[in-house]
Amino acid sequence: MRLSTVILPIDRWHEGGRDKWRRAEELGFHAAYTYDHLSWRTFRDGLWFGAVPTLTAAAAATERLRLGTLVTSVKPFSPIAA
Repeated sequence: MRLSTVILPIDRWHEGGRDKWRRAEELGFHAAYTYDHLSWRTFRDGLWFGAVPTLTAAAAATERLRLGTLVTSVKPFSPIAA
């Protein structure tokens, strides 16, 4: 049986974010996923990082763990408009 996990993009990389992805790999998870644009009330006033940069950093920090998004926004986003 292959098990996967979800890691929410709510931690700064140097303050625990990296450690969560590495730990998922150490625990033997087949894959780890994150969300692109969803949030819960619990995290409404906190940090919520983008999925693509998070997965890019996770790919650099892990060796075997498969990575992906559970939800990906299909609308174009312009960083200039933000």
